Amino acid sequence: MQRVCFLLKVRPERLEEYRERHREVWPEMLDALRRSGWRNYSLFLRLDGLLVGYLETEDFAAARAAMAATGVNARWQAEMAPFFEALDGRPDEGMSPLDEVFHLD
Repeated sequence: MQRVCFLLKVRPERLEEYRERHREVWPEMLDALRRSGWRNYSLFLRLDGLLVGYLETEDFAAARAAMAATGVNARWQAEMAPFFEALDGRPDEGMSPLDEVFHLD
């Protein structure tokens, strides 16, 4: 199982709306994530807009490719893109995993 952590930056003026959108993630988006192998997926948001994402998957490249092939992901990413700073493209394309340097199981 791969553990993946990534960072993005939400625009400060859009923080509350971003939180609200994630209180009601589309059921078809949730289903697509599950079918694509995303497990134990969490987003953490700091007051200054720093977004930390964490997930577990068997194969991150395959999980990303499976999501990229869904229509619901394209629609979700298009709606979410304006929430982020310094993003060139879609949020899912801007996810750059961090190197894991320690893990306590």
